[in-house]
Formats: sequence, C-alpha cells, structure tokens
Amino acid sequence: MKNRSVLVSVNGNKHRLNRFDAQVGLPRPESYTDDLELAEGLTEDSKQQLWMDITAGAESGWDFSSRWYMNSTGQNSSTLKDTRTSQIVPSDLNALLCRTEKTLASFHRILGSNESAALYEQAAQNRLRAMDAVLWDEQLGAWFDYNLQTGSKRLEFYPSNLSPLWAQCYPEEKKAHRAVQYLKGSGALKYPNGVPTSLKESGQQWDYPNAWPPLQHMLIEGLSKVPSEDAKQLAEDLAQKWIRTNWMAYTKYEAMFEKYDVNGDGKPGGGGEYEVQLGFGWTNGVALQLLDQYGASLTSGSRHSGPGLLLLFLLLLSALFTLH
Repeated sequence: MKNRSVLVSVNGNKHRLNRFDAQVGLPRPESYTDDLELAEGLTEDSKQQLWMDITAGAESGWDFSSRWYMNSTGQNSSTLKDTRTSQIVPSDLNALLCRTEKTLASFHRILGSNESAALYEQAAQNRLRAMDAVLWDEQLGAWFDYNLQTGSKRLEFYPSNLSPLWAQCYPEEKKAHRAVQYLKGSGALKYPNGVPTSLKESGQQWDYPNAWPPLQHMLIEGLSKVPSEDAKQLAEDLAQKWIRTNWMAYTKYEAMFEKYDVNGDGKPGGGGEYEVQLGFGWTNGVALQLLDQYGASLTSGSRHSGPGLLLLFLLLLSALFTLH
C-alpha cells in the first residue's frame, strides 16, 4: 500500500487501488542487451520510464502481454516498446489483495486480535467498493483494468476480468451472474484446449494463443463458487477441457509444459523471450487439484477412457514431482 497504490477519482469520489510500479529505471539484469536495444532512439527520460514499465510488467507475472501496451493516445498498441504497466490498474492484482485482506482479517480474528482483524476487514470493504466503482462495467458485466492515462476502463478480454469471482470480492450476487454471461459471450470459450490469455496475437507469451494453468484454475475456481448450476457446469466443462489438453500433450510429448496452445492437439505454447519450459510446478498443481475435485467425471476423450486413465495420469504427475 505504501509503494504500489494510487488514488483514482470517479464521479467526484476518490478510491485507492493498487498497480504494478517498479521504480528501477535501468535495463533488467537478465535481459540487459534486449532492454538496451528496445529503448534505442528514445530520450533519456523515456528510456528510464520504459525500463521501469518493463520491470513492472515482469513484476506482474504477465511478462509480457499486449495487456500492458499503451500508445501516446492511451490506446492498446502492438509493440513491446509501448509497455506502460504503471499506467494500468489491474483487476487481478486488486482481486488478489482483496482476498488477502479478507484472509488476514480471518487469521487475526482466529488469533483473538480483534482490533487488527477489524482493520483488515475495513481495508477489504474499502477495496471492494473501489473495485466496484472503478473496475466494474455495468454494461458489459465484468471487471476491467483501468487506464490512468485516459481515465477509462480497458475493455479487451483477459481471464483476469473474472478474477473477483475467484477472490469472492463483489458486492452482490447478481454481478457474479452477469460476469458468467460476459464470459460466455466473450468468444474466449470456443477454443478446444483452454481459455486464451487474451484474444490478441502479439507474439508475446501472455497473449493468444497461449493458455496458462493459473488462469485456468482462477476461472474454474471462481465459476465453481458462483451459486448457479450454469456456472458450476461451466467450471466442470473447463476442467474437462484443461485436463484433456494436459493428457494429450503428455501422451504426445511425454512432458508437462508451463503453458499450452489453445488450438490443436495439446501442443505447448510459445512466444516471448525464451523456449517453453518443461515441468512444471503450477501445471502439475492445477492438474492435481482439478483431478481431485472433478476426477470422478473427467475423461481423456478416447473411446476407452475412464477413471483408470485418469488414475494413471495422476501417478505420472506424482512421478514428475519426484523427478523434478
């Protein structure tokens, strides 16, 4: 809250929310030459700002994505050189912090620290109101990143637009139902191998056509908590799609991957600054959790599929944990 918060004014009211904002105006040590080349032709001040925003993009975990692109008019543009992460208030960061504040309040209440618990409960309530005022779009029915440069919401699709469902940080049940309908009408559910990270193909790894395990899990868990049979069925359908993707990739490549392509036969994702990673901790973790929750009803998609194949998959994942 001290180093990454910002006040946003909406309808005459000020709301405090958080952003990614790494105050390091130097190239990243791990990509020093790349960052120097990226900043060629810029003024010294612009170079430092770009390097801060590139570092903030890495801080976000979405390194990199068209989600952080913003040209001089405040619109999404198409190059890494237009990264302006610090000028965006992200829906998922604030959903995560809202869930964290509620969790800390619960911990303090259990420990008998009622005064501290009340402070965290108030912080969570303040954030919930801020998210509702700044990020929620009543017409579209979802929570969108906020553009500090233009004072408006960024209406592109990202799974993070549904992150308050996962955090259970929304003021009324009808907004959760609206968000489910937004997802169904977004066009992001039509792909056979998962929900893409965006609908824009930029060449960056946190964009189409890549699907990332943590984002699949966030969507599925969030949908499963909505008091609606429609939402719960959608959560199970996404779990089935994702496990089948993992299974197809494992049978074809004998590996788990950090990310997958939403098209085709379970092939790994690509793009960005490095080759796709094998393993992989969050891929294995999400698969295990979904198998635990939905395993009785999931299939591999083959004609002879059934619980036996999924049990074998579970054993293979256990072996991967042992090996890695």
